[in-house]
Amino acid sequence: MDQKIQERAQLWQESIDEPALVEELSDLLAKNDEESIVDAFYRDLEFGTAGLRGVLGVGTNRMNAYTVSQATQGLADYLNAHKGEEVPTVAIMRDSRNKGEDFVKAAAGVLAANGIKTFVAPRIEPVPVLSFTVRHLKTDAGIVITASHNPAPYNGYKVYGPDGAQIANEAADEIQTAINNTDIFNDVKKMGFDEAQEKGFVTWVEDAVIEAYLDAIQKVSVPDCVAEDGSFKVVYSPLNGTGLETVTAILSRVGIDNVTVVPEQREPNGDFPTCPYPNPEVRAALQKGLELCDQVKPDLMLATDPDADRVGIAVPHDGDYKLLSGNEVGVLLIDWLCRVKQEAGEDVSTKVCVSTIVSSSMPDALAAHYGFEMRRVLTGFKYIGEQIEMLTDKGEGDRYLLGFEESYGYLAGTHARDKDAVVASMLICEMAGWYAKKGMDLYEAMDALYQEFGFHLNGIVNVEFQGAAGADKMAAIMKGLRAQQPLTVAGYDVEGYTDYADCVAMPMVNQKDGDLDQTLPAANVLEFRLSGGHKVIVRPSGTEPKIKAYLFTAGATREEAEAVQDKLAVFAKESLLA
Repeated sequence: MDQKIQERAQLWQESIDEPALVEELSDLLAKNDEESIVDAFYRDLEFGTAGLRGVLGVGTNRMNAYTVSQATQGLADYLNAHKGEEVPTVAIMRDSRNKGEDFVKAAAGVLAANGIKTFVAPRIEPVPVLSFTVRHLKTDAGIVITASHNPAPYNGYKVYGPDGAQIANEAADEIQTAINNTDIFNDVKKMGFDEAQEKGFVTWVEDAVIEAYLDAIQKVSVPDCVAEDGSFKVVYSPLNGTGLETVTAILSRVGIDNVTVVPEQREPNGDFPTCPYPNPEVRAALQKGLELCDQVKPDLMLATDPDADRVGIAVPHDGDYKLLSGNEVGVLLIDWLCRVKQEAGEDVSTKVCVSTIVSSSMPDALAAHYGFEMRRVLTGFKYIGEQIEMLTDKGEGDRYLLGFEESYGYLAGTHARDKDAVVASMLICEMAGWYAKKGMDLYEAMDALYQEFGFHLNGIVNVEFQGAAGADKMAAIMKGLRAQQPLTVAGYDVEGYTDYADCVAMPMVNQKDGDLDQTLPAANVLEFRLSGGHKVIVRPSGTEPKIKAYLFTAGATREEAEAVQDKLAVFAKESLLA
């Protein structure tokens, strides 16, 4: 075993006092479990623009009270350096993940010891509530303890700026530098949570803030879409996470009270016993809900992930339940919002929609049809949030129509700067009700769009690379693709190539007068544009040990586009990511 790793493990054994971590490390050392020890200590968890995310447990490469406290000390140093004589404020929330409450109290205690006041949610809340709260209470930053849709052993730590979006790259770099200069055992200032309360450094977030959040969402509701007789039925699963209170509340506000909650997934539970991978993108996570649908026969099924920033749906169609992808729901929402606004006499050509470079290309076709401006940003909803902020700063917030990413994240309205499954759930239900009045379900509505604009299909190939060797392998794959770019992919000529590490121009459709050209930040992403209008984008995940190949195909029929998808998927697995 590497001597540096041995020294780290020994230092932790001498320094930690949390009983569960002491026991875990003692067990690893007693068993001489070299593989597990190396994975726990071979690196520090990196504080990126998504904050920290990792498996719970002992070690520098794990989520625990010590790594959380060290990160919070870095944040405290950053805030105090930038606020001068003013006392900074931070909002803190958590989802249903294990150890979440402990991490909230640890973070609040570190901030208090550094003279920083906090507003702490007294119970679990969705991530978009944190984004809203930062803006509503005008705090200098926000922290949310969440690992989003990752498997049960994970937790994470996200930091938000005063605009309610995840912190910008420059701020993340400064905080990372501060963390690097903080000894995890000697330099972290600490105060007990109870003491922090007694000294006035901790204030509980009041229910009035949650009500204000729901008020803001209701403003973007499209009225009179759902039948008023209560016949519109929904099956809903919060996947043992945070969505139950806010999702059911907003649906009730817009007249949807016939909601049946999946009983096994109703209550918060960080072990996620019925779906260890609580990701609404995955059919297995929706299985309990689909079984309930067979009994209830709803018009729609919704499932939100543990921090309620993503939502997946199942649509009853021809005796089965069709799962629509994140791209398909994003396309449906854009088209539907354009339709209802046009019916109301609005000029949708003034609107702006935002998506990512790895999301469906179909909104470009919608932009050409309706005339709205379509902007493409890097992966990460904070970049969509930046576009909303730019519009609101110009007094043009009403131009913003919708932002979405392929991984089931959507935002309408300017109340937050992060994806929001609560507002998305409301709009998806209203959209389903609107189409139901026309005798169509959402699967049929999406098929009609494919027939009109062409079958723009998407797929993802994920290849996992665990541990230190895996990180090296991922780096080698990206280096190799840059050094020797393929001339063909699955038999299709590579007609164009973009390395997003070069800070390229933001892709835009229908750029309006007065909207400036923009340059994307550098990113470790490669794009290969192929003959036939197809495309492959390769990027390492920022939150999981995997490389993703995003597959884009176009065809006159579904069968034609799917056949190309299959060819690209095989090539990606066997060649691009091998």
